[in-house]
Amino acid sequence: MLGLAISAVALAGVGWWAAHQTAPSFPTSSSSLLELAGALAVYAIATALRGARWSTILHHAGIVCSPAEPYALTVVGYMGNTVLPLRGGEILRVVLLSDRSSAGWREAVGSIVPERLLDVAALAILLIAVTIARIGGEPAGSAPAIVAGALFVAAVAGGFGYLALRSRGHLEAFADRIRPFARASRMLFTPRGGALLLLSVGIWLLEAVVFWLVAEALSLHITVFQALMVDVLASFSALIPAGPAYIGTYDAAMLLGLRALDVSASAAISFTLLVRFVVFVPITALGLILVVTRYGGIAQLARRPAVESAG
Repeated sequence: MLGLAISAVALAGVGWWAAHQTAPSFPTSSSSLLELAGALAVYAIATALRGARWSTILHHAGIVCSPAEPYALTVVGYMGNTVLPLRGGEILRVVLLSDRSSAGWREAVGSIVPERLLDVAALAILLIAVTIARIGGEPAGSAPAIVAGALFVAAVAGGFGYLALRSRGHLEAFADRIRPFARASRMLFTPRGGALLLLSVGIWLLEAVVFWLVAEALSLHITVFQALMVDVLASFSALIPAGPAYIGTYDAAMLLGLRALDVSASAAISFTLLVRFVVFVPITALGLILVVTRYGGIAQLARRPAVESAG
């Protein structure tokens, strides 16, 4: 309910502001449409890399599934986050992975945790970078970067501290309770975990390219690094409780970043709507197709929790 309320307030504010601006326009030239097609292609590559990252995590955790499963469920998860409240896509991934692999629901949840940690860590690194570079004049101020840096250092230190205590035989009871959830996350503190963090940074840089290509299609002529700043702000806004597809909060964060880059109000609205189309619409449509053709359809998914509870 809090997320829905925050979304409603943010969306009302964005809608009220947009209603007082010049009507947006959208690209129609062949070159602009090619740039939008390029943005879709780059986003598809970034999504495929997310599937490969999850596949690596599943393999390290000893979870056996078909090679295509991590890729298909990554798309289904994004679809669920777009149309369901409370990041319902993650629940879909847990249910379907536990149904189509050797993982129980605890192990399935545990395989998603390192994914989210890697994304947050990569975004924290990029937020610190764009803040230090003063891209857009720090539209959110320096405080978010300072907090993100402090939390990142504390998380890394806490993780290595916990592993050091475990190697000495401490915290045995606690370790037994969290083992199914934490097994996949141990890899984060190995060289392979460092490689996955670099991959995660690369994925977010690809998303910045998506934002830049949309800007090019609208002839905004912002740099890739400025597009990265807008992407980081919008992506961090997804951590705020909100309704499906982060409606309202995601848009407000993009508009904040574009205002810092002196993009006109009309162009900023066009950019926000086009980014929403590229990032949310195709992957949602593909996810729905996969749900119907690969996972038995919406009705089957709706019945499954009730059947499992009865069991």
